[in-house]
Amino acid sequence: MKLLFDLFPVILFFVSFKYSEKHPEQAIDWLTGLLGQAPGDEKQAPILLATLVVIAATIAQILWVRFRHGRVDKMLWISLALVVVFGGLTLIFQDETFIKWKPTILYWVFAASLAFSSLVLKKNAIRNMLSEQLTLPEQVWSTLNRSWMTFFAAMGILNLVVAYNFPTDTWVNFKLFGGMGLMLVFVLGQGMLLSKYLEEDK
Repeated sequence: MKLLFDLFPVILFFVSFKYSEKHPEQAIDWLTGLLGQAPGDEKQAPILLATLVVIAATIAQILWVRFRHGRVDKMLWISLALVVVFGGLTLIFQDETFIKWKPTILYWVFAASLAFSSLVLKKNAIRNMLSEQLTLPEQVWSTLNRSWMTFFAAMGILNLVVAYNFPTDTWVNFKLFGGMGLMLVFVLGQGMLLSKYLEEDK
């Protein structure tokens, strides 16, 4: 359930884009009503409507977390700021380039945060998050931290490769299924590597 909740804005982005592709006239009507004017390029209607939806969905997600738990994780605030800024630029200039850069910037913020914590603050962010559940040698914690940094940095690059070399429809598919699939494979790989330490801990 938590995974679905975390993916809630991305899923709505995907669904609204696909619906708009099949019903472009309705998407244009909705955009005209919401923005006060029709898009200059009707082909941009699906991505513009999907951008509006993902902004609204992210705001709703933040409000729900705030209401339910009383506090919102910093990364959710960062995600909201990025989607509002890059989504807003996409709507203002009616240019999908901005929203396509948003995932890359978010991935790189994650990578930079881990690097800053490790190199400047001399703290291992992954250990801080998981130390209550796992007992690992210091070298393994360092390897985990570097692995996540590398993964996020690579995902940022891969997003741009797909965004600039494939149609927008392909990028939208990758944003949901590709990103989620690669994350799942990476997490499973990490779990296999850590399994022996879990057994020793037991």
